[in-house]
Amino acid sequence: MPERCRFTFIFNPEADKGRAARLEPWLRGRVCSLDGASLMTTAHAGHASEIALDASVRSDCLVACGGDGTLHEVVNAVAGSDIAVGVLPLGSANDFVKTLGGSGDAGAALQDCLAGQRRKVDLGYVSFNGGERRFFVNSLGMGLTGRIAEAVKRTTWLKGELSYAHALFSVLVGYAPLKMHIKITAPDAVFEMHEPVFAFSVSNGKIEGGRFRIAPDADPADGLLDVCILKSIPKLAFLSYVVKYLRGSQIQDPKVVYCKASSIEIIMAEPDVMHMDGEVFESLPGRIIISVAPAALTVVSP
Repeated sequence: MPERCRFTFIFNPEADKGRAARLEPWLRGRVCSLDGASLMTTAHAGHASEIALDASVRSDCLVACGGDGTLHEVVNAVAGSDIAVGVLPLGSANDFVKTLGGSGDAGAALQDCLAGQRRKVDLGYVSFNGGERRFFVNSLGMGLTGRIAEAVKRTTWLKGELSYAHALFSVLVGYAPLKMHIKITAPDAVFEMHEPVFAFSVSNGKIEGGRFRIAPDADPADGLLDVCILKSIPKLAFLSYVVKYLRGSQIQDPKVVYCKASSIEIIMAEPDVMHMDGEVFESLPGRIIISVAPAALTVVSP
């Protein structure tokens, strides 16, 4: 029987466009100095989920060492279980850890993982592609934000928030609003939209793309998701919205629909790109259902 381990650190050296690999000697040294801790390194896409699933039977806490994509993989392996998940932010944006109130500094984040408080948070739950199902911990986006996430993946020569800024402007050049039929089930109402949409996001955390406050009122433990929809606008007009998204003030704009919801149903007129926690899913057609999974994950936070 494998020896029980208090902490399993799941390290993705490809995080931050491969720059996280430079931190492996530091991380390995710190983990080796801890009692009851082990370090596992991912070797390919999806490997973090495989490691997490295997390690969950002998660990008390799994620590995702990478970006939001690494966390996404770990969460999808253990969602709904009692095992705790910590975050060592080594990625480009590290969005969800900011909502948790954690530090972007790797050393401080390590101490948070070792000594932090455990609490329950919600997850988003998505059904798409005629039956595929996945959880997201921070955010989901279609249209503009989906294509930005796709462009970030392709841009290997920029790091961090610069890669998101470059992707935004490169996508904007040839972008057109996306025709969508959207049904939103809010706490006190159900309403529908059938019109072109410039940007569509559903969030569990407050921040996306490093600094953009897509969902400034989001609370990952309120049992609801935050929906932010920018209706169709001219492309050049979006430049004025960039500052609003950085501040979170777009939610007061008349062209923006912002609300809390327990579920959202989308019907796509044409296939398009979706991201979940920055992980890209291309050419998605048809019907997509997004719902909240209340208190589905135990996290370690400051």
